[in-house]
Amino acid sequence: MATERIILGIDPGTNIMGYGLVHQKGRELNLITLGVLKLGGYSDHALKLKKIFERTTAIIDEYHPDELAIEAPFYGKNIQSMLKLGRAQGVAMSAALQRSIPIFEYSPKKIKQSITGRGNSSKEQVAGMLIKILGVTEPPEYLDATDGLAAAVCHYFQRGNSQGGSRYSGWKTYISQNPGRLA
Repeated sequence: MATERIILGIDPGTNIMGYGLVHQKGRELNLITLGVLKLGGYSDHALKLKKIFERTTAIIDEYHPDELAIEAPFYGKNIQSMLKLGRAQGVAMSAALQRSIPIFEYSPKKIKQSITGRGNSSKEQVAGMLIKILGVTEPPEYLDATDGLAAAVCHYFQRGNSQGGSRYSGWKTYISQNPGRLA
């Protein structure tokens, strides 16, 4: 395990993408920043994906994270929404892979469980616990930002070990571990 690293966490979305960055030094964890990318003003899905790629790349270029922790799409009732969410996740992952940043994927339940101790916690409960863990003085306007931050903190708690998430260090690794996704 690295003794010092920057972890970028992303909660992918096609209307709002949340992100958060933390700096780990030994056992100490500090908030660098968190925020959202608002995409509701774009009606074209392809343009939204382009904006996700550009913003993720800009965050990577500005903060130089060592690892990306990303929330895996959850299985919902609306297949179209799930497909769009999967595309948003894939575009954010592509930005990290382009910069050779290892990717760790966690289920929403695993993230919630890691932060609050319960896999069925609400977004508000996760945000409240993150505020306590990181000493955030003012809660963010959007819970999507704390969802992205939660992915990063979850990864810190998991210590990047593959028990809790899938690790991809490049396209070759991703393809070999996901043969059914590319058919």
